[in-house]
Amino acid sequence: MDADPVLLARLQFAFTVVFHIIFPSFTIGLSAWLATLGGLWVYTGEERYQLLMRFWVKIFAVSFGMGVVSGIVLSYQFGTNWSRFSAFSGDVIGPLLGYEVLAAFFLEATFLGILLFGFSRVPPWLYTLSAAVVAFGTMSSAFWILAANSWMHTPVGYAVQNGVAVPVDWLQIIFNPSFPYRFAHMLNAAYLTTAFVVLGVGARFLLEGRHLSEGRTMLRMAIGLAVVLAPLQLFIGDQHGLNTLEHQPIKVAAMEGHWDGSKPADFHIFAWPDEKAGKNRFEISIPRGSSIILTHSLDGLIPGLLSVPPDQRPPVTIVFFAFRIMLALGFFMIAAALYGAFLWWRGTLFEARWFLRVVANTWWAGFVAVIAGWVVTESGRQPWLIYNVMRTADGISPVPGATVLGTLALFIVAYGIVFSFGIYYMNRLIKHGPDSGGHHDAPNFSGNPLAAAQPANREH
Repeated sequence: MDADPVLLARLQFAFTVVFHIIFPSFTIGLSAWLATLGGLWVYTGEERYQLLMRFWVKIFAVSFGMGVVSGIVLSYQFGTNWSRFSAFSGDVIGPLLGYEVLAAFFLEATFLGILLFGFSRVPPWLYTLSAAVVAFGTMSSAFWILAANSWMHTPVGYAVQNGVAVPVDWLQIIFNPSFPYRFAHMLNAAYLTTAFVVLGVGARFLLEGRHLSEGRTMLRMAIGLAVVLAPLQLFIGDQHGLNTLEHQPIKVAAMEGHWDGSKPADFHIFAWPDEKAGKNRFEISIPRGSSIILTHSLDGLIPGLLSVPPDQRPPVTIVFFAFRIMLALGFFMIAAALYGAFLWWRGTLFEARWFLRVVANTWWAGFVAVIAGWVVTESGRQPWLIYNVMRTADGISPVPGATVLGTLALFIVAYGIVFSFGIYYMNRLIKHGPDSGGHHDAPNFSGNPLAAAQPANREH
Protein backbone atom coordinates (compact mmCIF):
# COMPACT_ATOMS: atom_id res chain seq x y z
CA MET A 1 0.00 0.00 0.00
CA ASP A 2 1.40 3.39 -1.03
CA ALA A 3 1.79 5.94 1.76
CA ASP A 4 -0.44 8.98 1.30
CA PRO A 5 1.96 11.99 1.27
CA VAL A 6 -0.82 14.47 2.12
CA LEU A 7 -1.94 12.54 5.18
CA LEU A 8 1.63 11.91 6.33
CA ALA A 9 2.65 15.55 5.85
CA ARG A 10 -0.36 16.60 7.90
CA LEU A 11 0.44 14.01 10.59
CA GLN A 12 4.06 15.15 10.77
CA PHE A 13 3.06 18.81 11.15
CA ALA A 14 0.36 17.89 13.67
CA PHE A 15 2.82 15.83 15.73
CA THR A 16 5.43 18.57 15.87
CA VAL A 17 2.96 21.41 16.47
CA VAL A 18 1.32 19.51 19.36
CA PHE A 19 4.72 19.19 21.03
CA HIS A 20 5.64 22.78 20.23
CA ILE A 21 2.43 24.45 21.41
CA ILE A 22 2.92 23.00 24.90
CA PHE A 23 5.95 25.18 25.53
CA PRO A 24 4.88 28.60 24.16
CA SER A 25 1.54 28.24 25.93
CA PHE A 26 3.55 27.83 29.14
CA THR A 27 6.37 30.33 28.58
CA ILE A 28 4.02 33.14 27.52
CA GLY A 29 2.21 32.88 30.82
CA LEU A 30 5.26 31.99 32.90
CA SER A 31 7.24 35.01 31.71
CA ALA A 32 4.38 37.27 32.79
CA TRP A 33 4.31 35.46 36.15
CA LEU A 34 8.07 36.09 36.55
CA ALA A 35 7.62 39.79 35.78
CA THR A 36 4.80 39.98 38.34
CA LEU A 37 6.93 38.30 41.00
CA GLY A 38 9.81 40.65 40.22
CA GLY A 39 7.58 43.68 40.52
CA LEU A 40 6.25 42.51 43.89
CA TRP A 41 9.80 41.79 45.06
CA VAL A 42 11.03 45.27 44.13
CA TYR A 43 7.91 46.94 45.58
CA THR A 44 7.68 45.04 48.88
CA GLY A 45 11.22 43.80 49.41
CA GLU A 46 9.84 40.43 50.60
CA GLU A 47 12.20 37.52 50.10
CA ARG A 48 9.44 35.02 49.19
CA TYR A 49 8.83 36.79 45.87
CA GLN A 50 12.54 36.76 45.05
CA LEU A 51 12.82 33.06 45.93
CA LEU A 52 9.81 32.19 43.81
CA MET A 53 11.09 34.25 40.89
CA ARG A 54 14.47 32.52 40.86
CA PHE A 55 12.81 29.11 41.26
CA TRP A 56 10.51 29.61 38.26
CA VAL A 57 13.29 31.15 36.15
CA LYS A 58 14.98 27.74 36.08
CA ILE A 59 11.81 26.06 34.86
CA PHE A 60 11.21 28.85 32.34
CA ALA A 61 14.72 28.37 30.90
CA VAL A 62 14.16 24.66 30.22
CA SER A 63 10.70 25.22 28.76
CA PHE A 64 11.88 28.13 26.61
CA GLY A 65 14.76 26.07 25.22
CA MET A 66 12.51 23.16 24.26
CA GLY A 67 10.05 25.59 22.68
CA VAL A 68 12.75 27.09 20.49
CA VAL A 69 14.03 23.68 19.37
CA SER A 70 10.58 22.38 18.47
CA GLY A 71 9.70 25.65 16.72
CA ILE A 72 12.71 25.42 14.41
CA VAL A 73 11.53 22.00 13.24
CA LEU A 74 8.14 23.48 12.35
CA SER A 75 9.67 26.25 10.25
CA TYR A 76 11.73 23.75 8.25
CA GLN A 77 8.59 21.87 7.26
CA PHE A 78 7.37 24.86 5.25
CA GLY A 79 10.18 24.09 2.83
CA THR A 80 10.42 20.31 3.08
CA ASN A 81 6.75 19.27 3.16
CA TRP A 82 4.79 22.38 2.13
CA SER A 83 6.88 24.01 -0.59
CA ARG A 84 3.93 24.68 -2.92
CA PHE A 85 2.09 26.43 -0.11
CA SER A 86 5.24 28.43 0.65
CA ALA A 87 5.70 29.36 -3.01
CA PHE A 88 2.12 30.62 -3.24
CA SER A 89 1.85 32.45 0.09
CA GLY A 90 5.47 33.18 0.96
CA ASP A 91 5.22 36.91 0.19
CA VAL A 92 2.50 37.17 2.85
CA ILE A 93 3.45 34.53 5.41
CA GLY A 94 7.23 34.96 5.16
CA PRO A 95 7.42 38.56 6.44
CA LEU A 96 5.05 37.81 9.31
CA LEU A 97 7.25 34.93 10.46
CA GLY A 98 10.30 37.15 9.94
CA TYR A 99 8.79 39.84 12.15
CA GLU A 100 8.32 37.21 14.82
CA VAL A 101 12.03 36.39 14.73
CA LEU A 102 13.11 40.04 14.75
CA ALA A 103 10.63 41.30 17.33
CA ALA A 104 10.63 38.27 19.59
CA PHE A 105 13.81 36.18 19.49
CA PHE A 106 16.32 39.02 19.26
CA LEU A 107 14.44 41.01 21.89
CA GLU A 108 14.07 38.01 24.16
CA ALA A 109 17.62 36.74 23.69
CA THR A 110 19.27 39.90 25.05
CA PHE A 111 17.16 40.18 28.16
CA LEU A 112 16.88 36.43 28.67
CA GLY A 113 20.63 36.42 29.33
CA ILE A 114 20.12 38.95 32.12
CA LEU A 115 17.21 36.96 33.50
CA LEU A 116 19.18 33.69 33.58
CA PHE A 117 22.60 34.89 34.71
CA GLY A 118 22.29 38.44 36.03
CA PHE A 119 20.61 38.07 39.41
CA SER A 120 23.67 39.12 41.45
CA ARG A 121 25.18 41.25 38.67
CA VAL A 122 22.46 43.83 38.04
CA PRO A 123 20.16 45.86 40.30
CA PRO A 124 16.81 44.30 41.24
CA TRP A 125 14.90 46.81 39.10
CA LEU A 126 16.91 45.87 36.01
CA TYR A 127 16.52 42.17 36.73
CA THR A 128 12.77 42.67 36.99
CA LEU A 129 12.76 44.79 33.84
CA SER A 130 14.47 41.96 31.97
CA ALA A 131 11.63 39.63 32.99
CA ALA A 132 9.06 42.18 31.78
CA VAL A 133 10.82 42.57 28.42
CA VAL A 134 11.02 38.79 27.98
CA ALA A 135 7.30 38.62 28.76
CA PHE A 136 6.63 41.28 26.13
CA GLY A 137 8.82 39.35 23.68
CA THR A 138 6.92 36.09 24.15
CA MET A 139 3.64 37.96 23.68
CA SER A 140 5.03 39.56 20.51
CA SER A 141 5.98 36.14 19.21
CA ALA A 142 2.41 34.94 19.73
CA PHE A 143 1.13 38.09 18.01
CA TRP A 144 2.99 37.48 14.75
CA ILE A 145 2.46 33.72 14.68
CA LEU A 146 -1.26 34.13 15.21
CA ALA A 147 -1.43 36.91 12.64
CA ALA A 148 0.04 34.52 10.06
CA ASN A 149 -2.12 31.58 11.09
CA SER A 150 -5.29 33.68 11.31
CA TRP A 151 -4.69 35.00 7.79
CA MET A 152 -4.79 31.39 6.59
CA HIS A 153 -8.27 31.12 8.14
CA THR A 154 -9.59 34.52 7.02
CA PRO A 155 -7.37 35.67 4.12
CA VAL A 156 -7.75 39.36 3.22
CA GLY A 157 -5.52 42.20 2.07
CA TYR A 158 -3.84 40.28 -0.76
CA ALA A 159 -4.07 39.81 -4.51
CA VAL A 160 -3.05 36.89 -6.73
CA GLN A 161 -0.53 37.89 -9.38
CA ASN A 162 1.12 35.34 -11.66
CA GLY A 163 -0.21 32.54 -9.48
CA VAL A 164 1.28 33.98 -6.28
CA ALA A 165 -0.40 35.76 -3.36
CA VAL A 166 1.10 39.23 -2.92
CA PRO A 167 0.35 41.68 -0.09
CA VAL A 168 -1.83 44.67 -0.90
CA ASP A 169 -2.74 45.98 2.57
CA TRP A 170 -0.56 44.87 5.47
CA LEU A 171 -2.95 46.20 8.11
CA GLN A 172 -5.72 44.04 6.68
CA ILE A 173 -3.40 41.05 6.52
CA ILE A 174 -2.20 41.40 10.11
CA PHE A 175 -5.51 42.42 11.65
CA ASN A 176 -7.59 40.03 9.57
CA PRO A 177 -11.16 39.29 10.70
CA SER A 178 -10.34 36.32 12.94
CA PHE A 179 -7.07 37.60 14.41
CA PRO A 180 -8.33 39.70 17.37
CA TYR A 181 -10.48 36.84 18.67
CA ARG A 182 -7.85 34.15 18.18
CA PHE A 183 -5.07 36.27 19.71
CA ALA A 184 -7.16 37.10 22.79
CA HIS A 185 -8.28 33.46 23.11
CA MET A 186 -4.73 32.08 22.87
CA LEU A 187 -3.13 34.69 25.13
CA ASN A 188 -5.74 34.17 27.82
CA ALA A 189 -5.33 30.39 27.45
CA ALA A 190 -1.56 30.71 27.98
CA TYR A 191 -1.99 32.74 31.16
CA LEU A 192 -4.68 30.36 32.42
CA THR A 193 -2.48 27.33 31.66
CA THR A 194 0.36 28.81 33.69
CA ALA A 195 -2.00 29.71 36.54
CA PHE A 196 -3.02 26.05 36.87
CA VAL A 197 0.59 24.86 36.75
CA VAL A 198 1.50 27.30 39.52
CA LEU A 199 -1.64 26.28 41.42
CA GLY A 200 -0.71 22.61 41.08
CA VAL A 201 2.88 23.14 42.26
CA GLY A 202 1.75 25.25 45.22
CA ALA A 203 -0.78 22.59 46.21
CA ARG A 204 1.91 19.92 45.88
CA PHE A 205 4.18 21.77 48.31
CA LEU A 206 1.40 22.18 50.87
CA LEU A 207 0.41 18.52 50.63
CA GLU A 208 4.05 17.52 51.17
CA GLY A 209 4.42 19.95 54.08
CA ARG A 210 7.39 21.84 52.64
CA HIS A 211 8.04 25.33 51.24
CA LEU A 212 4.82 26.32 52.99
CA SER A 213 5.20 30.10 52.66
CA GLU A 214 5.98 29.90 48.95
CA GLY A 215 3.23 27.31 48.41
CA ARG A 216 0.61 29.54 50.01
CA THR A 217 1.77 32.49 47.93
CA MET A 218 1.51 30.44 44.73
CA LEU A 219 -1.99 29.24 45.64
CA ARG A 220 -3.28 32.72 46.40
CA MET A 221 -1.79 34.31 43.30
CA ALA A 222 -2.83 31.47 40.98
CA ILE A 223 -6.42 31.41 42.22
CA GLY A 224 -6.60 35.20 42.12
CA LEU A 225 -5.64 35.07 38.46
CA ALA A 226 -7.67 32.00 37.47
CA VAL A 227 -10.88 33.25 39.05
CA VAL A 228 -10.75 36.18 36.61
CA LEU A 229 -9.29 34.48 33.52
CA ALA A 230 -11.30 31.23 33.54
CA PRO A 231 -14.74 32.90 33.25
CA LEU A 232 -13.25 35.47 30.89
CA GLN A 233 -12.09 32.66 28.61
CA LEU A 234 -15.67 31.47 28.31
CA PHE A 235 -16.73 34.91 27.09
CA ILE A 236 -13.79 35.24 24.68
CA GLY A 237 -14.45 31.74 23.36
CA ASP A 238 -18.09 32.61 22.74
CA GLN A 239 -17.10 35.69 20.75
CA HIS A 240 -14.52 33.65 18.85
CA GLY A 241 -17.20 31.08 18.02
CA LEU A 242 -19.54 33.77 16.66
CA ASN A 243 -16.71 35.09 14.49
CA THR A 244 -15.98 31.57 13.25
CA LEU A 245 -19.65 31.08 12.41
CA GLU A 246 -19.49 34.19 10.25
CA HIS A 247 -16.34 33.23 8.34
CA GLN A 248 -16.11 29.41 8.62
CA PRO A 249 -19.65 28.13 9.21
CA ILE A 250 -18.86 24.53 8.23
CA LYS A 251 -16.20 24.37 10.94
CA VAL A 252 -18.85 25.39 13.48
CA ALA A 253 -21.22 22.76 12.05
CA ALA A 254 -18.53 20.13 12.65
CA MET A 255 -17.92 21.42 16.19
CA GLU A 256 -21.63 21.13 16.91
CA GLY A 257 -22.19 17.90 14.98
CA HIS A 258 -24.97 19.72 13.11
CA TRP A 259 -25.99 18.11 9.81
CA ASP A 260 -29.35 19.54 8.74
CA GLY A 261 -29.23 23.33 8.42
CA SER A 262 -33.00 23.57 7.88
CA LYS A 263 -33.64 22.80 11.57
CA PRO A 264 -32.59 24.63 14.75
CA ALA A 265 -29.34 23.20 16.10
CA ASP A 266 -29.34 21.10 19.27
CA PHE A 267 -26.31 21.16 21.55
CA HIS A 268 -25.02 17.60 21.72
CA ILE A 269 -23.48 16.86 25.09
CA PHE A 270 -22.47 13.55 23.58
CA ALA A 271 -23.00 12.01 20.17
CA TRP A 272 -21.19 9.81 17.70
CA PRO A 273 -21.04 11.48 14.27
CA ASP A 274 -21.54 9.04 11.41
CA GLU A 275 -19.83 10.81 8.52
CA LYS A 276 -20.87 8.24 5.92
CA ALA A 277 -24.54 8.34 6.87
CA GLY A 278 -24.53 12.10 7.42
CA LYS A 279 -26.08 11.97 10.90
CA ASN A 280 -25.29 11.43 14.58
CA ARG A 281 -25.79 8.31 16.63
CA PHE A 282 -26.31 7.96 20.41
CA GLU A 283 -27.22 11.62 20.91
CA ILE A 284 -27.55 13.17 24.37
CA SER A 285 -28.61 16.70 23.55
CA ILE A 286 -30.02 19.99 24.80
CA PRO A 287 -32.78 20.84 22.31
CA ARG A 288 -32.01 24.00 20.34
CA GLY A 289 -29.03 24.64 22.62
CA SER A 290 -26.57 25.53 19.85
CA SER A 291 -29.11 27.81 18.18
CA ILE A 292 -29.53 29.73 21.44
CA ILE A 293 -25.76 30.04 21.92
CA LEU A 294 -24.88 30.92 18.33
CA THR A 295 -27.92 32.91 17.17
CA HIS A 296 -29.48 33.91 20.53
CA SER A 297 -32.78 32.55 19.25
CA LEU A 298 -34.73 29.34 19.82
CA ASP A 299 -35.51 29.16 16.11
CA GLY A 300 -32.12 30.35 14.83
CA LEU A 301 -30.60 28.42 11.94
CA ILE A 302 -26.93 27.74 11.20
CA PRO A 303 -25.52 26.02 8.12
CA GLY A 304 -25.38 22.24 8.38
CA LEU A 305 -22.70 19.84 7.19
CA LEU A 306 -25.03 18.51 4.49
CA SER A 307 -25.06 21.94 2.86
CA VAL A 308 -21.66 21.25 1.29
CA PRO A 309 -20.34 18.18 -0.57
CA PRO A 310 -18.47 15.57 1.48
CA ASP A 311 -15.11 16.63 0.02
CA GLN A 312 -15.59 20.12 1.51
CA ARG A 313 -16.29 18.93 5.05
CA PRO A 314 -13.66 18.71 7.79
CA PRO A 315 -13.10 15.44 9.68
CA VAL A 316 -16.24 15.78 11.80
CA THR A 317 -15.51 13.20 14.49
CA ILE A 318 -12.10 14.67 15.36
CA VAL A 319 -13.38 18.25 15.48
CA PHE A 320 -16.53 17.29 17.40
CA PHE A 321 -14.74 15.46 20.22
CA ALA A 322 -11.76 17.84 20.43
CA PHE A 323 -14.20 20.71 20.93
CA ARG A 324 -15.92 18.86 23.78
CA ILE A 325 -12.61 18.05 25.46
CA MET A 326 -11.67 21.74 25.34
CA LEU A 327 -15.11 22.75 26.61
CA ALA A 328 -15.12 20.21 29.45
CA LEU A 329 -11.67 21.28 30.65
CA GLY A 330 -12.69 24.93 30.40
CA PHE A 331 -15.68 24.37 32.67
CA PHE A 332 -13.51 22.36 35.06
CA MET A 333 -11.06 25.24 35.34
CA ILE A 334 -13.89 27.71 35.95
CA ALA A 335 -15.30 25.48 38.70
CA ALA A 336 -11.88 24.91 40.29
CA ALA A 337 -11.05 28.62 40.27
CA LEU A 338 -14.41 29.67 41.71
CA TYR A 339 -14.36 26.98 44.40
CA GLY A 340 -10.78 27.83 45.28
CA ALA A 341 -11.76 31.48 45.66
CA PHE A 342 -14.66 30.40 47.89
CA LEU A 343 -12.30 28.37 50.10
CA TRP A 344 -9.93 31.33 50.24
CA TRP A 345 -12.80 33.59 51.32
CA ARG A 346 -13.80 31.04 53.97
CA GLY A 347 -10.21 30.90 55.22
CA THR A 348 -9.91 27.14 54.62
CA LEU A 349 -8.01 27.07 51.33
CA PHE A 350 -4.77 25.72 52.77
CA GLU A 351 -6.49 23.05 54.88
CA ALA A 352 -8.84 21.65 52.17
CA ARG A 353 -6.63 18.70 51.31
CA TRP A 354 -9.08 17.09 48.91
CA PHE A 355 -9.12 20.30 46.86
CA LEU A 356 -5.33 20.52 46.99
CA ARG A 357 -5.08 16.94 45.74
CA VAL A 358 -7.41 17.68 42.84
CA VAL A 359 -5.53 20.77 41.62
CA ALA A 360 -2.13 19.18 42.28
CA ASN A 361 -3.06 16.35 39.90
CA THR A 362 -4.77 18.48 37.22
CA TRP A 363 -1.92 20.88 36.46
CA TRP A 364 -2.07 19.53 32.88
CA ALA A 365 -5.62 20.73 32.22
CA GLY A 366 -4.61 23.92 30.45
CA PHE A 367 -2.13 22.16 28.15
CA VAL A 368 -4.69 19.57 27.03
CA ALA A 369 -7.29 22.29 26.49
CA VAL A 370 -4.85 24.27 24.32
CA ILE A 371 -3.98 21.19 22.25
CA ALA A 372 -7.67 20.33 21.82
CA GLY A 373 -8.35 23.91 20.75
CA TRP A 374 -5.65 23.77 18.10
CA VAL A 375 -7.04 20.47 16.82
CA VAL A 376 -10.45 22.12 16.47
CA THR A 377 -8.97 25.14 14.73
CA GLU A 378 -6.69 23.38 12.28
CA SER A 379 -8.71 20.22 11.57
CA GLY A 380 -11.86 22.30 11.30
CA ARG A 381 -10.31 24.31 8.47
CA GLN A 382 -9.89 21.22 6.30
CA PRO A 383 -9.86 20.56 3.42
CA TRP A 384 -8.46 24.08 3.04
CA LEU A 385 -4.90 25.13 3.77
CA ILE A 386 -5.80 28.76 3.06
CA TYR A 387 -9.54 28.94 3.55
CA ASN A 388 -11.41 28.97 0.22
CA VAL A 389 -8.15 29.79 -1.59
CA MET A 390 -5.81 26.75 -1.50
CA ARG A 391 -6.73 23.18 -0.67
CA THR A 392 -4.40 21.20 1.56
CA ALA A 393 -3.67 18.64 -1.14
CA ASP A 394 -2.44 21.42 -3.45
CA GLY A 395 0.08 22.81 -0.95
CA ILE A 396 2.36 19.84 -0.28
CA SER A 397 5.82 19.27 -1.70
CA PRO A 398 6.43 16.67 -4.43
CA VAL A 399 8.00 14.34 -1.87
CA PRO A 400 7.28 10.57 -1.73
CA GLY A 401 5.12 9.46 1.15
CA ALA A 402 7.78 7.00 2.30
CA THR A 403 10.23 9.87 2.81
CA VAL A 404 7.74 11.79 4.94
CA LEU A 405 6.98 8.64 6.91
CA GLY A 406 10.70 8.10 7.59
CA THR A 407 11.24 11.62 8.90
CA LEU A 408 8.07 11.36 11.00
CA ALA A 409 9.43 8.21 12.63
CA LEU A 410 12.74 9.97 13.33
CA PHE A 411 10.90 12.93 14.86
CA ILE A 412 8.93 10.63 17.14
CA VAL A 413 12.11 8.98 18.40
CA ALA A 414 14.09 12.23 18.76
CA TYR A 415 11.26 14.12 20.44
CA GLY A 416 10.58 11.20 22.74
CA ILE A 417 14.20 11.18 23.97
CA VAL A 418 14.87 14.93 24.14
CA PHE A 419 11.58 15.98 25.64
CA SER A 420 11.52 13.12 28.13
CA PHE A 421 14.79 14.40 29.56
CA GLY A 422 13.48 17.96 29.53
CA ILE A 423 10.28 17.07 31.38
CA TYR A 424 12.29 14.92 33.80
CA TYR A 425 14.62 17.81 34.55
CA MET A 426 11.74 20.25 35.11
CA ASN A 427 10.11 17.78 37.48
CA ARG A 428 13.39 17.51 39.42
CA LEU A 429 13.51 21.29 39.71
CA ILE A 430 9.95 21.36 41.00
CA LYS A 431 10.67 18.52 43.42
CA HIS A 432 13.62 20.43 44.82
CA GLY A 433 11.57 23.64 45.14
CA PRO A 434 12.75 27.19 45.88
CA ASP A 435 16.13 27.63 47.56
CA SER A 436 15.23 28.68 51.08
CA GLY A 437 18.65 29.63 52.33
CA GLY A 438 21.36 31.95 51.12
CA HIS A 439 21.56 34.22 48.10
CA HIS A 440 23.18 32.42 45.23
CA ASP A 441 23.82 33.53 41.72
CA ALA A 442 21.43 32.86 38.88
CA PRO A 443 20.68 29.28 37.86
CA ASN A 444 23.77 27.26 37.08
CA PHE A 445 23.33 25.62 33.68
CA SER A 446 26.98 24.64 33.24
CA GLY A 447 28.43 21.25 34.03
CA ASN A 448 26.01 18.64 35.28
CA PRO A 449 22.49 20.05 34.71
CA LEU A 450 21.01 17.82 37.38
CA ALA A 451 23.32 19.32 39.99
CA ALA A 452 20.98 22.29 40.30
CA ALA A 453 18.18 19.91 41.16
CA GLN A 454 19.88 18.19 44.10
CA PRO A 455 18.29 18.96 47.46
CA ALA A 456 20.09 21.80 49.26
CA ASN A 457 18.14 21.40 52.49
CA ARG A 458 16.12 18.82 54.38
CA GLU A 459 12.89 20.77 54.81
CA HIS A 460 9.85 18.49 55.16
